[in-house]
This record gives sequence, structure tokens and C-alpha cells, in this order.
Amino acid sequence: LWLPNPLPLTPTACCGSRRIMPFCPLKPDYMSFRRGVVRQSKFRHVFAQAWKTEHCIDDVRVSRVTWDTSLCAVNPKFIAVIIEAGGGGAFLVVPIGKSGRIDQSCPTVCGHAAPVLDIQWSPHDDNVIASASEDCTVKVWQIPDGGLTSPMTEAIVTLEGHSKRVGILAWHPSALNILLTAGCDNVICVWNLGTGELVYQLADAHPDLIYSVSWNKDGSIICTVCKDKALRVIDPRRGTILKVKEKVHDGTRPMRAVFLSDGKILTTGFSRMSERQLALWDTKDLSEPMAVQEMDTSNGVLLPFYDPDTNMVYLCGKGDCTIRYFEVTDESPYVHFLSLYSSKEPQRGAGFLSKRGVDVNKCEIARFYKLHERKVEPISMTVPRKSDLFQGDLYPDTAGSEPALLADEWIAGQDAPPLLVSLSGGYNAPPSKHRDTIRSKPQLVSQDSGAGAAPPSAPTSTTTSAEDLLNELLAEMKALRAVVLAQSQRIELLERQLARIEDGDV
Repeated sequence: LWLPNPLPLTPTACCGSRRIMPFCPLKPDYMSFRRGVVRQSKFRHVFAQAWKTEHCIDDVRVSRVTWDTSLCAVNPKFIAVIIEAGGGGAFLVVPIGKSGRIDQSCPTVCGHAAPVLDIQWSPHDDNVIASASEDCTVKVWQIPDGGLTSPMTEAIVTLEGHSKRVGILAWHPSALNILLTAGCDNVICVWNLGTGELVYQLADAHPDLIYSVSWNKDGSIICTVCKDKALRVIDPRRGTILKVKEKVHDGTRPMRAVFLSDGKILTTGFSRMSERQLALWDTKDLSEPMAVQEMDTSNGVLLPFYDPDTNMVYLCGKGDCTIRYFEVTDESPYVHFLSLYSSKEPQRGAGFLSKRGVDVNKCEIARFYKLHERKVEPISMTVPRKSDLFQGDLYPDTAGSEPALLADEWIAGQDAPPLLVSLSGGYNAPPSKHRDTIRSKPQLVSQDSGAGAAPPSAPTSTTTSAEDLLNELLAEMKALRAVVLAQSQRIELLERQLARIEDGDV
């Protein structure tokens, strides 16, 4: 077909009364390129590469539980994967450097009476992991250095406060030993693991099943999405709903929400026509989304993994063969598609490694552990650079393992962002002053459960100085004051709830 005067290739070329849109492939910044302007970003050329077969983990019986969770949790020391288990629930924990075949006799963490639904590593201790199960309990485990040598059945803390299965776990980003749980009873619980105590409970905030919960940067508020299609911003200490946005996504399938470092909220869900969507919301005004992107019509729920250091979001869908990644900026359209990783085999789940574990010498900015049916495959996200020097622009200071607050300080009303560390020269975690806090404090466990009480710590040496003893006494007094204050706040909250119930009866 020959045209004597071909139309100029512009975003909206006109032909009579018709508007002709040029074909725009799924490539970042295409239209900007046609205008001669390319958006500047050091992450425009990020590429994903799967590791070789000899570096994968084989013969892992990944769980087939029908719960929309990642099924995997990773930190700089260990990889944990929820696996199939007969007569209860179990998950596998192996050192992060493990590769090759997993023997069927390999020890697992198998203390739950029903399938495990979610697992999350503590951000402040790489040996502590929490697990939630269909048996309505949450258990916290201490993994020995080097991994398991025998099956682990005794948890250091057992939390019993939900009446139905528990499927969501969220550690506080900066306060030590604060763990949030959410169950199918539509209740959110906040626990102090140092005492095994339920410090806050949100029983009336959600009328239906909770899909996801996310803390903000300093852990002062949370955002949730529910089966009623509403996005809520909640202050868990006061038990108040600060903001609500109805019908964040029009579709009926599950949604997800995650707080970004600047206070915005990113959600994934489905449109009325069952198209998968990504939306960005400003918490100052939830009336309209800042940006909405529609992707495809697949059925898999999109699980967002957010990197606050690069402000990138990775989207993994269960059953998908792709991982999409975006950059969130202050420039319109705010959410910029970068690229996607595609493979032949669908993923059952995925684990996202914290920034402390990436290889800075290879300009690796993120790493996923993709779950196949019987295999765990690492996938590295890398920025191509020629220099062998440390790339400081790719690795700003990141959240370290040292907590910014003690649990009692957060309960008393204090807030603080995570303490940051430098990754220059490779990151080596300093010995934590709070490493044994969970194990050394007495546990308050319900009478029905004999598990969960940690053994008392060994007596201090006789050479302990009077100054150290004085500091310990002062610290204990400070913690007790905070606990008393928290209990008084809890009593006030219960009195208000009781008054509302009595008013309703009248």
C-alpha cells in the first residue's frame, strides 16, 4: 500500500474525522522517545536474570494451600518456604547459600497443627521468624545459626487471640518485638513478643475478610484492604480509622495495598471487566487515584514487593510467568513501567530478599526467589554498570537490623523511622544489643497452651559491675512504666467499647 503523502507519526495524527493512534509497544518511555525527550532514570535499564540450574534448590514440595500469599520469606541468612506436610503444617528453612537437591529427611519447622498460611522474618533479628496457620495460632521461632539439625516443634512464643485461621503477618518496621496479625475473623491484633501480650485489638474496623495489611515508614499507622473493596488508613494504637476510600478497585477478586516511603499507597486489584490494575493513592486526598494502570486479564492476584531505597515496585502474580517492575516518582504519570521478566514456567510464589543481602559488587538491586512446583530459583535484578567501584547512587543507606525503638517505647506513643546503614564495601551486620530480648523475657501464654514459654536466660556472671546492674534496673523500671501506661490505655479502650455496646443495647 503506497501513500503519496504519508501521515506524520505523532501521538494523535488526524485523517479526516478519524484519529489514528500509532502502535505503542510495551516499552518504557516510548511516547517520550517519539517526542525526542527521554525520561532520565538510572533504573531504566534494569534487567532480570535467572541463576543457573546448579544454584537452584530442587525437590522442594511447595505448599498447595489455596491462600494468596507469597509462600516464601528470605533474609540475608535464610530461605524459608511453606511446604506440603501431612497431619499439620510445616515450612522449610535452609541457609541462603544452599543449592542442589533437598533430601526428604531434611528437618523442618513443624509445630503447627494445621497448614501454615504465612511466614515472615523479623527485620531486627535474622534468626527469628513468625508463622501463621489455619490452627488459629501464630508462633515465633528461633532458627539456630547454620540452619536446622533436627525438626523444630517448640516455638519460643505462641500467640492465641484469633478465633479463625490467621493468614497475615506484618512486623513493625522500627520497633523491636512488635508483630501485627490478621485473621479470617476480620480482627487485627498487635502483639508485644517480649511479653507474649496482646496490646491492641481492632475488632470492629473491618466488616469482611481482610486481604492485606501494611505499615507506613515509621510504623505509626497501617493501611488495609478488605473484601468490601475499601482502603482504610488506621491508627492501631488509638484504634481509630483515619481515612476510608470505598471501591478502590471495582473487581471482586482480592486486592493488595502497600505503603510507600513518602506516605502514598499503592494498590493492586481488578477492574469491573476483570483486568488487573495498579493504582497510586495520595493519603491526603483519596477521592481520586493519582495514577491507574491496567495490565492484562489474568486471574492471578498481583503481589506487590516494594523497595523503599529505589522506589521501585515489583509485581508478581501467582500462576504468572512474568515479573513486572515499575518506578514511582513525583513526575506525572507517577508510575513508570520499566520492563518485565518472562519465563516459561509459572510461579507458585516468590520471596523478596531485603537490601542487606544483595550483591553490591554486581550492581544487584533486588533478588527474588521464584517458587516452582518443586524448585526454588533465584532471579537477580541488576543495573548494568561498567565500573567495578561501589555505586553509591544505586545503594543509598538502607534499613539495618538494629531497631529504632523498644516495644514499650512504641506502645507508649513514640515513633521513629528505621535506623539506616551503609552498604558500601558489602554490608556486615553488627552484633545486636537486643538479640536475646525475645528469649530472655518471660512469656505470657494462655492457660490452654503449654508451648511458647522461653527458658529463662542464664544468670549473669559474678563479675558484672555495679554500674551494669544499675543500668539494667533503670531499663527495667522504664519498661515497666511503659507497660503500665500501655495497660491503662488498653483499659480506656475497653471501657469505650463496653460503653458503645451498652448504648447499642439500650
